[in-house]
Amino acid sequence: MYHYTESGLDNVWLENGYNVKKTPYGKAVSIDDADGLHELLATELANKAGKLKAKEFRFLRTMLCLSQQSFARMHGVTEQAVSLWERTGKIPTAADVMLRMLVLERLNGDGKITEIINRTNTVERLVNQQIVATETNHKWSSKAQAEKPELMAA
Repeated sequence: MYHYTESGLDNVWLENGYNVKKTPYGKAVSIDDADGLHELLATELANKAGKLKAKEFRFLRTMLCLSQQSFARMHGVTEQAVSLWERTGKIPTAADVMLRMLVLERLNGDGKITEIINRTNTVERLVNQQIVATETNHKWSSKAQAEKPELMAA
């Protein structure tokens, strides 16, 4: 059996579905269908009895591709609060329930909650986007771009 700690969880063991190869640097392990394995782990954690532990909370949050900042915004707390929960395991019940709900909805369907997650992730990526204004025939138009435009001397 292989103790699968690469997920960030301490209590996952694989009976099969992995390959061990010798390399010049030591043993290397590859996981067959790692995405499927992570979906299974997320489902198990979301349905488990009792509160989530710190590492479990972090695993589920990252499974949703949510940063601490994104989750904090969605929950109305600071990024530092989410960081503290993930270090200490003192996760408020509302945050625990919300994260489980988000995970189960993401894995079992593609509804409104998934749209909210996608929108939050898009907003986070676009926080630093630049607006480039162009004047043509005395009319201004704009477009957004992710990178800073090159500055030209006046």
